[in-house]
Amino acid sequence: MFDEMHGVGGEVRPAYAELSQWLADVKPDVLDFRRREAELLFRRIGITFAVYGDPEAQERLIPFDVIPRILSAREWTVLKRGLEQRVRAINAYIKDVYGRREILKAGIVPEDLVFQNPVFRPEMNGQKVPHDIYVHIAGIDIIRIDADTFYALEDNARTPSGVSYMLENREIMLRLFPELFSRYRVAPVENYPDELLATLRSIAPPSASSEPNVVLLTPGVYNSAYYEHSFLADKLGIELVEGRDLIVKGEVVYMRTTEGLKRVDVIYRRIDDDFLDPLVFRPDSALGVPGLMSAYQAGNVTLANAVGTGIADDKAVYSYMPEIVRFYLGEEPILKNVPTWRCREREHLAHVLDNLGNLVVKEVHGSGGYGMLIGPKADKATIETFRLKLKADPKNFIAQPTLALSTCPTCVDDGIAPRHVDLRPFVLVGRDRIRIVPGGLTRVALKKGSLVVNSSQGGGTKDTWVLDG
Repeated sequence: MFDEMHGVGGEVRPAYAELSQWLADVKPDVLDFRRREAELLFRRIGITFAVYGDPEAQERLIPFDVIPRILSAREWTVLKRGLEQRVRAINAYIKDVYGRREILKAGIVPEDLVFQNPVFRPEMNGQKVPHDIYVHIAGIDIIRIDADTFYALEDNARTPSGVSYMLENREIMLRLFPELFSRYRVAPVENYPDELLATLRSIAPPSASSEPNVVLLTPGVYNSAYYEHSFLADKLGIELVEGRDLIVKGEVVYMRTTEGLKRVDVIYRRIDDDFLDPLVFRPDSALGVPGLMSAYQAGNVTLANAVGTGIADDKAVYSYMPEIVRFYLGEEPILKNVPTWRCREREHLAHVLDNLGNLVVKEVHGSGGYGMLIGPKADKATIETFRLKLKADPKNFIAQPTLALSTCPTCVDDGIAPRHVDLRPFVLVGRDRIRIVPGGLTRVALKKGSLVVNSSQGGGTKDTWVLDG
């Protein structure tokens, strides 16, 4: 198991030298006091998330760890290159799947994995999108198991969340630990809203004015990520709207205002495809905008992210990402994939069934840490339940080895201890360039020995410091 502060041999790695010294000097009661102060600040700000299906915990505070996770400038340079490469390949793949389908003709990705995918949108076949960009905001989940190699664990290409926590984590750390910041040159993340707004304006349709009108479309206050929606709209200086605030006339989207209708050019939508337009998708949706797809297909509005991007981020397609990178870019992947067994393939299924106790099994369309089997942590009854699920519907599952995610020092009830972490950097793809603020959301498994970092499963977050030079 690789510890990011102490490496393999136990010696403090250079990026963590100042932090290690600071932790040795700071008194435990001071650290505990600031930890409680951070929690109080988060409560005052009102950062919560909803837990669906848990009536006693509809609003929770995501635990925040006050010890930062640190990446050197060299590490970030490699990671940044890998993220840019991966998102370029994802965009090329989506364009191809809804267009010429060369990768299917070449037999690299099986046709049924696309056409039988529940998130495949035939409405997008042959549909031109502004500037040929489908994924404008991506959240790529990254893990590491040694000093030199980053692995992409998951590609979030629909409506990735969590960036508000990245920004708030940094603000809290700056307020509570100025003396620790003074020991480092930490690259800023505060410019993310500016970068996001510049990206969204750059992808406006050709018919837009020189000052495109951008709005953020939310499902409303009962959505688990509503805090983030309102936070980002405020930071970007754009209107936060619900479906009822928009209307389509003559294949153009307008926003209702007290001064009359105002044209909308770009919609940063945080609503799933199914609910976007009741005339095209789910007719019972009260969250979307009737006629939105007609305006979109006419090229009069940009949706970020595009409709149908889910075909690039399920866990079965993930297993083909190295081949996808090579096919479209002619390059070797910079970010490695975790070895993955596709249970849809007979030989893979046989291997998984023979080794269930040693593997992690995931639903192809699962998220949030739900529907997983972590073999080494599961009891016999749970393993046998999953065995039956796999036999009944093998196409719905993939399996991966149980990786020892890297650990970082974390402030827990009985002091400082290593806990497993991952990282979600946010990649912005605009007309002119790809933007990535240095860092991202580090998620931490607060339970001892746990590998599940998802907030819905008891995980927390850390501030991520990328050293500037």
